[in-house]
Amino acid sequence: MPQPKTPAPLSIELTSPQSVNGKRAAFQSLWLLVRMQHAHDAESGLVRLADLRGEVSDASTLRMVVSRAFRDFKAWNIEVGWGEDTQREPRFLNAERRSQGPFWLPAAEAKRARMLVGGRTATAAEVASFLGLRSRKRRTAEPGSPPPDAVHLQDAAFWKQLVASQQAARQGRLMAPVAGGSATGLPASALESIRLAGTLAATDFQRALVTLNEAMLWRRLGDNEQARRRLQALKKQRLAHHVAGNDYLGAMECIVSAWCAYTARDLPLAQSLLGGMAEDAARGLVLRHHPDVRFEWCNLWALVCRSRALGLSTDDKPAAAALAEESLQRFGEALAAAFESHSFDAAQHVAANMGMAAWLFDRVGLSDLPALAHDGHADTTRRAVQWIAFSEWLCGHTDGQGRSAWNAIYLMRIARGHCRPEQQPTLAQFRAQKPLDPAAISKLAGPLADAFDAAHWPARWVDVAQARLADHQAGRRRYPGLQHCSLLFEHAWYAAHAGDLHAAEQSLGFLREALPQLVPSDRAYFTESWNDTLPAELVLEAKPPRRPAAARKKAVRRT
Repeated sequence: MPQPKTPAPLSIELTSPQSVNGKRAAFQSLWLLVRMQHAHDAESGLVRLADLRGEVSDASTLRMVVSRAFRDFKAWNIEVGWGEDTQREPRFLNAERRSQGPFWLPAAEAKRARMLVGGRTATAAEVASFLGLRSRKRRTAEPGSPPPDAVHLQDAAFWKQLVASQQAARQGRLMAPVAGGSATGLPASALESIRLAGTLAATDFQRALVTLNEAMLWRRLGDNEQARRRLQALKKQRLAHHVAGNDYLGAMECIVSAWCAYTARDLPLAQSLLGGMAEDAARGLVLRHHPDVRFEWCNLWALVCRSRALGLSTDDKPAAAALAEESLQRFGEALAAAFESHSFDAAQHVAANMGMAAWLFDRVGLSDLPALAHDGHADTTRRAVQWIAFSEWLCGHTDGQGRSAWNAIYLMRIARGHCRPEQQPTLAQFRAQKPLDPAAISKLAGPLADAFDAAHWPARWVDVAQARLADHQAGRRRYPGLQHCSLLFEHAWYAAHAGDLHAAEQSLGFLREALPQLVPSDRAYFTESWNDTLPAELVLEAKPPRRPAAARKKAVRRT
């Protein structure tokens, strides 16, 4: 019987122009092949879509890159697998799910790949350099070596990298490189840092912690699909291994899942997940005794209650008032938990949320809540401004903490909140409105007015918005979709109020391009505001997006 032929080796030249077996090769396809071979030799064996994003593609072109790569793999006569099960034969896999990844090389195919640099065998460092990874020695268990979950000296490098990722996230360096980031010698983004931490993880718990932090980053970036995929991976990691700290990981997995639901505006699902977590024996115990988990739970529960209260304020005032009262109570518990864990970053988030909640409740006729009364009467705008000023003061007194875009957005909304012209006012009517200027807001802040230093808070709102947009454009900050869209709209509003219709029209053009990335309810808010509150002359030049076919009631913004 004739023996099956051994597949020929693949000679992969890494130097430009890249080639496979002497023939020119598309860089993106070759990069993915080399990345899979590297993962087979040095990591878990899987290459996920997140590994491609930012290296060879962005979110909008990933599917095209994967399709082109698999056409090239076929031309190179190499089989590549996809999905979580690396033991399957690629020829039996469902090609319709191929674009979802993750990708891997069967062992026989990985043996064929020979990496070259200038015709000679590439070193591990050269392969890592080509891929944009840091080279590391593979950890193998030697006879007599300590158990895998023992404390290793290299753990310090892992924890250092984890801290670098969390610090980058606090400073707004989430995914894309930020100008000047490399000057510190640290990776320029939180996502890059957490992936590097993954290459240093030595225990199941460390690997699971990396997956959790990646899910949290994708959630903050507004990519619910990626966040949910990482949560699924975390669930598999926890089920496959007895992971130290498993109760904490399970609790945070539940909270991030609830955040994804809230971001998608699925409020019943978000509240159901949080309620189930509180009722679970193990996770409920973590919730009671872990202040970071308690902060996350209370803050998100309060946000859900806030959204539900605003939605019910027109039709069921008593139910809305009860939810609003519960929201403020939970915000207070979240603030206490933040200080219990000595997290000023967490405290500034919940302080801003509390201030905006107070102002929004007042806007929909819920200002007589006991929690909003002070000395027998409510001065809601002043209290709202002071909470947001406190948030900004915390930002300024936290080492390395970037200024919050939300604080500026909230204050600009409050400043123009009493301006209620007729729908589609003329430019003259629009400019006759008198929004509060930054000086008036600073006066309302009272003893917290020192939060608004001149360097970050110019004398005009249009300049406040422009400064933050300039930081985003220049790469000094990277604001996720909803924050970026909010800054663009506020800039357009205040530029039009200052009479600069050209600048307003330009911001609305950028806003139109950015809106598709938002969930429908958030898009609806900007569409309604664009149609109804901006001057008719501007609306005529910068035509707003079409209103949704469903309800055309003006939405009350809840962030």
